[in-house]
Amino acid sequence: MNQGKLYLIPTIIGEGTEEKTLPSFVRDKIKDIDIFIVENIRTSRRFMKKIYKEKNIDSTLFYSYGKHDKLNLEEEFLPHIYQGKDVGIISEAGVPCVADPGSKIVNFAHKFQIEVVPLVGPSSILLALMSSGLNGQNFAFIGYLPIDKSERSRKIKDLEVLSRKTKQTQIFMETPYRNIQLFESVLKVCSKNTKLCIAANITFDSENIKTKTIEEWKLSSPPNIHKSPTIFLIHAR
Repeated sequence: MNQGKLYLIPTIIGEGTEEKTLPSFVRDKIKDIDIFIVENIRTSRRFMKKIYKEKNIDSTLFYSYGKHDKLNLEEEFLPHIYQGKDVGIISEAGVPCVADPGSKIVNFAHKFQIEVVPLVGPSSILLALMSSGLNGQNFAFIGYLPIDKSERSRKIKDLEVLSRKTKQTQIFMETPYRNIQLFESVLKVCSKNTKLCIAANITFDSENIKTKTIEEWKLSSPPNIHKSPTIFLIHAR
């Protein structure tokens, strides 16, 4: 029997955006696969029922890989693959393994020569970069910046210096309820000619993406990003 494959299955970023952000083959794989490794079982079950209403959730096997979960890949993943069954990975939002712990599972799969199949879907990081007008040829995703105010300021300054030296776009994010603090720190730390893109609520009806210099941001009304999923991008010159 041929061994199974590991499918990386994207999910939605914004509620109700299934039709405009997910290709039909994502639905087909959710229909065909009955074993999933997911970041959150509850939201993954709900997502599957939206994508494929006929899915028998009760007969579907879920393993959780959230940050507080322990997953024994040799016992809970490999046997299914060796039995010829495909396994899917689903993140909490967007594509698996990008700003997501699923990469450890994929790395494990490569070690055992398991075929890994990434499916196309929305990534807020790439969508933000695409729409920013900043350098898409040379960029880095930093993830979350330090929470401590002074450490965060130092990190932002370091990223600005790196961007100016390398012409590299620096991409980062924050927990939505701390967006305003991060925005204010960027305005305080960065030089007036540095460009800042704020990409909020990507794929939602309320999507709002703006790129301005720091000086222009200081002269305009602050963005309405409190508790909104937001990607920040800076490019210094």
